[in-house]
Amino acid sequence: MTDEAPAGAPPAPAPAAKPAQPRNPLHGLTLEAIVTSLADWYGWEHLGELVPIRCFQIDPSVGSSLKFLRKTPWAREKVESLYLFMLREQRREQQQQQPPQE
Repeated sequence: MTDEAPAGAPPAPAPAAKPAQPRNPLHGLTLEAIVTSLADWYGWEHLGELVPIRCFQIDPSVGSSLKFLRKTPWAREKVESLYLFMLREQRREQQQQQPPQE
């Protein structure tokens, strides 16, 4: 027996290569890394004010947050959006701390 398709059958599609995402800052990051970074940067209390969901406000933890965010797309979008905002803020702070170049 051979692995060839019978005559007249369409050829099997080639496996699609995943497109590279060089400009996507979320590419390659886990949700856990995002939540941990946000909690470290803002603190749980402020994070609960920015994204008002119970897993950030009442007895917050990374585990409970991950469980909720994986099941709730709208909340995950808010958290990812806040993470991107945090990255921009960090970049601005770094630029302000650097002395002007002549």
